[in-house]
Amino acid sequence: MATASHPPPATGAATIEIQQPPRKLPDFHANVKLKYVKLGYHYLITHLLTLCLLPLIAVTAVHATQLNHHDVINLYNHLQYHLILLTTITFITIIGFTTYRMTRPRPVYLVDYSCYRPPAHLKVPFQVFMEHSKIHGAFNEPSLEFQRKILERSGLGEETYLPAALHAIPAEPSMVTAREEAESVMFGAIDDLLKSTKVNHKDIGILVVNCSLFNPTPSLSSMIVNKYKLRGNIKTFNLSGMGCSAGVIAVDLAKDLLQVHRNTYALVVSTENITQNWYFGNKKSMLIPNCLFRVGCAAVLLSNNSSDKNRSKYKLLHVVRTHYGFDDTAYRCVYQEQDGDGNTGVSLSKDLMSVVAGALKTNITTLGPLVLPISEQLLFFVNLVARKIINSKIKPYLPDFKMAFDHFCIHAGGRAVIDEMEKNLELTQEHVEPSRMTLHRFGNTSSSSIWYELAYTEAKRRMKKGNRVWQIAFGSGFKCNSAVWEAVRSVKPSVHNPWSDCVDNYPVEMVF
Repeated sequence: MATASHPPPATGAATIEIQQPPRKLPDFHANVKLKYVKLGYHYLITHLLTLCLLPLIAVTAVHATQLNHHDVINLYNHLQYHLILLTTITFITIIGFTTYRMTRPRPVYLVDYSCYRPPAHLKVPFQVFMEHSKIHGAFNEPSLEFQRKILERSGLGEETYLPAALHAIPAEPSMVTAREEAESVMFGAIDDLLKSTKVNHKDIGILVVNCSLFNPTPSLSSMIVNKYKLRGNIKTFNLSGMGCSAGVIAVDLAKDLLQVHRNTYALVVSTENITQNWYFGNKKSMLIPNCLFRVGCAAVLLSNNSSDKNRSKYKLLHVVRTHYGFDDTAYRCVYQEQDGDGNTGVSLSKDLMSVVAGALKTNITTLGPLVLPISEQLLFFVNLVARKIINSKIKPYLPDFKMAFDHFCIHAGGRAVIDEMEKNLELTQEHVEPSRMTLHRFGNTSSSSIWYELAYTEAKRRMKKGNRVWQIAFGSGFKCNSAVWEAVRSVKPSVHNPWSDCVDNYPVEMVF
């Protein structure tokens, strides 16, 4: 028992001894032992083939050292007698290797990317948000109070951004102001990207733009072609209505196109437009997006040219896409509609989190065999067999995805989404830090949020050569999409990193 005693008092004074209650500490010893047992098992299974081959290599080396001149001559004569067979085997090997090199998927490299940083005058502190909402006059008192509570619990900070049209009093949602928002965010991100990569715009052969809710004519991709005078034979694509996971879909489309078109660059632009999609009604399920979605855009430059490998940041390893559109509940959980008064907005269903869980389970079931070490796959298989044959009540084994990835970029759709991912995948605070801080600093920027999260990791100088990154996003439809990248080198933050002037202030403590 711990005690704290004071120095002996003067004669006649009472002696005071303070006894502190014992502190109960967790059993760290047991936890540490279990951790090292699992790491030892993982290392053993991963290097099992190497460990089995070592005795064979040792025996072969011993025999080789015992060969004399006569043995070497006999071996040479033996090969001469089988010259035709040896020539045939060599020819088949060369043909097979050449065929493999010509038909294997071309590696896709991420040269660089840029995230748009809006000007400071577009920041929207909570007080400004609530004042403008009240002045507009479309929201009744219960709706205003509802938005205030959502803001306080959302995980957003006081420095997120809204477009200029929504800062105006009264608000000015129009086709003109929506185009202005689209131009400012897309051109801002692309300008920074072209400056940092020094790529000639005429060398860009593929352009993929995704924006769910704003699709004017001419398209956003045509807007970019016109602005930068891209070449006439460029392959352009405009993805709409695909939600917050469309950024991964755009990367997947660009990857497939880069398998066909040799030695070219693909520009992927992911954004969302808020100006014309602000909800001015009083239906609670449609008010939530007002409180979460904010201005953002990311421009990504991909290449299939091997000469770009050394200057690139990442190599694309896998893309896994899951679509739950066959399920009616999932299909309608994020749904654009009109309320009873004719106001258009996006409604978020109460079933959203259960749909997210189901889509995530399906997605990682496909992704797991591609990325998990054999040790984790073996544990999962043994658990599955045990539950099927021995006892169905045995707890299912959740593979440890921390064995497969060094960094996680979880779509910053909201605090609940990040909390569920942290809980279900048993991630640490550091693993979800990029997502939480992106939500706090920039809000839900839709499909571009995973790039702001990657930029945060780079700004913290945590990205080392060989590190693997898991980008995972959820979107309407309902879709769950994953992209896996490997760092080609230790990545330093770019000059135009959106966190450059504030990263030292993060992480911040989140209090709800």
